[in-house]
Amino acid sequence: MGRWALDVAFVWKAVLTLGLVLLYYCFSIGITFYNKWLTKSFHFPLFMTMLHLAVIFLFSALSRVLVQCSSHRARVVLSWTDYLRKVAPTALATALDVGLSNWSFLYITVSLYTMTKSSAVLFILIFSLIFKLEELRAALVLVVLLIAGGLFMFTYKSTQFNIEGFALVLGASFLGGIRWTLTQMLLQKPELGLHNPIDTMFHLQPLMFLGLFPLFAIFEGLHLSTSEKIFRAQDTGLLLWVLGSLFLGGILAFGLGFSEFLLVSRTSSLTLSIAGIFKTSLSCLDPVRCGEACSC
Repeated sequence: MGRWALDVAFVWKAVLTLGLVLLYYCFSIGITFYNKWLTKSFHFPLFMTMLHLAVIFLFSALSRVLVQCSSHRARVVLSWTDYLRKVAPTALATALDVGLSNWSFLYITVSLYTMTKSSAVLFILIFSLIFKLEELRAALVLVVLLIAGGLFMFTYKSTQFNIEGFALVLGASFLGGIRWTLTQMLLQKPELGLHNPIDTMFHLQPLMFLGLFPLFAIFEGLHLSTSEKIFRAQDTGLLLWVLGSLFLGGILAFGLGFSEFLLVSRTSSLTLSIAGIFKTSLSCLDPVRCGEACSC
């Protein structure tokens, strides 16, 4: 009887994990193709990311209000001390991970990006062991090394090396390891009360926005302010189309963020990273879709 109960629990956990991964795939693939289509005509990825963060914050705040009204329970609000000490490092690492990844595409090919970014799973494993989120097991280390090494070799032949882009992506991978490890700690520490992905997203977005703003101001601010597609827009219809397209991307980004945080809260950051690498490696079987799958 006890063995049967363990088997049922294992199967239920496997089915739940598979469902969460599929939910993540739906939003991840959707926003990948949408952003790829949008950036063909709108060439300000950092501004687009910042607007997505604002939309995510808006929908997170609205969701918190709706849940609070329906459950009559106050949502968690961290003190400024906890917010700056425990949430700020995660938000800053996330903002820099996204910013450096987008910035690297100015210098490198998608193949080199994919090859280098695959090292993120190694950094996640290292930081998970440092923060004792995972136990050191030979099988776990072997699986991670095989996945990262396999994707590295898969893209090695089609790579044009560039030192600036390589350094940016490697830095993003390092920060990605910190980002998802700290995110897992935020979601799985009951004393913080951020086990709900909506609460986590609500607290992260403002600091992520502030973290990305300096990069945006330096590299896109002047060009955006003089572009006819946004600040010097003269065609009202075109302006509404741009803002509407960016807002729709923000809705997809909200769904993606929710599915990512939900997957990490129920499993681990390693599970999310391995699922992401699996999705990318499948997409890169087609060199055209490779660019679309890796651009996010």
